[in-house]
Amino acid sequence: MNISKSEALFRRAVEKIPGGVNSPVRAFRSVGGQPLFIARGEGPYLYDADGNRYIDYVGSWGPLLLGHRHPEILAALERALAIGTSFGAPTEQEIELAEAIMEAVPSIEMVRLVNSGTEATMSAIRVARGFTGRDLIVKFEGCYHGHVDSLLVKAGSGMATLGIADTQGVPRAFAETTLALPYNSLAAVEAAFGAHGGRIAAVIVEPVVGNMGCVPPLPGYLAGLRAITERHGALLLFDEVMTGFRVAFGGAQQRYGIRPDLTTLGKVIGGGLPVGAYGGRRDVMNKVAPAGPVYQAGTLSGNPLAVAAGLAMLRHLKAHPEVYDTLEGRAARLCAEVPAGVTVNRVGSMFTFFFTEGPVTDWDSAKKSDTARFGRFFRAMLERGVYLAPSQFEAAFLGAAHSDEDIERTIAAAREAFAA
Repeated sequence: MNISKSEALFRRAVEKIPGGVNSPVRAFRSVGGQPLFIARGEGPYLYDADGNRYIDYVGSWGPLLLGHRHPEILAALERALAIGTSFGAPTEQEIELAEAIMEAVPSIEMVRLVNSGTEATMSAIRVARGFTGRDLIVKFEGCYHGHVDSLLVKAGSGMATLGIADTQGVPRAFAETTLALPYNSLAAVEAAFGAHGGRIAAVIVEPVVGNMGCVPPLPGYLAGLRAITERHGALLLFDEVMTGFRVAFGGAQQRYGIRPDLTTLGKVIGGGLPVGAYGGRRDVMNKVAPAGPVYQAGTLSGNPLAVAAGLAMLRHLKAHPEVYDTLEGRAARLCAEVPAGVTVNRVGSMFTFFFTEGPVTDWDSAKKSDTARFGRFFRAMLERGVYLAPSQFEAAFLGAAHSDEDIERTIAAAREAFAA
């Protein structure tokens, strides 16, 4: 496989961009080699700068449920470009996107559009603190909620990939507002509330973790979080930046039947364009300025391009609910075969092959994975034309554009890679 152009581009990039990438998780440090530079995407495929084609299971880290360059999204973008790219003023389509989100996710009674998942979680945390008058936030080890200062304590995603426990640059006082607990342990949550209950504003959780690899909640776990937070007057915040519209049309909260107080959403509601949102109970969201005293703003919030693409995405998914059955079936087929020493976790069309024996239910069990073996697997799959996330601690994503033939080709490549 010739990747000489990617290698030349990377040499050029490292002189201009820290580490040669604009997000750490794009680097190949944990799997060896250098990152591929992508020239274009089409349906379920990526094409690198050297012209190599790959079956893409990253999907821009989750939002490309319909694949690259879906015609309905492209048509919506063309219509938006004919009108303008940014106004810094309200547009009718912002209301339409808010209505589409609220219809799909009933716990969201009001919603505010922002520019990224990080901005969504940062803002939702501020609102939770403003509403409750409390300062502490409970999060879970291995869960990543964007690069918000106080939430980078024992975070997943690129932090886990690079082996960074707690980042430099975050003042100790910020980190001390966060209580990091083991995921899937209700006993730890009960203990934290027993010690600090009157000071905890919210519990933020990935209802299905995607940032230490795909880790589903144990039976009763999410319901337990709901009961504990209600009992202590704290808010329950679901970070559905990955799971929203992915594991079900109404997200993980629909799949598991839990109604959080606040929800954050990410780039899936922009059809892959930069966008995010946070929303929830009307009484909580009415604290957001200008309706209330909790300030949050953004010039590009509700950007016409992102809103148009997001509306096209959500309308397509609403009109074609069979997409989710198709995704479920193909993902189940893809994850049906794993060799000894490998554990596969899957929820809907999210999945991870963990190179470890036994169940993976939290960060302690996930980090037992043989990352060197995963790196060899990753490179073997890449050589066979399959593009996975370059980290043991990230989820993979299947999309509606993946055909049965793509699945069979991937299974054949995996058999060869596992054997190697």
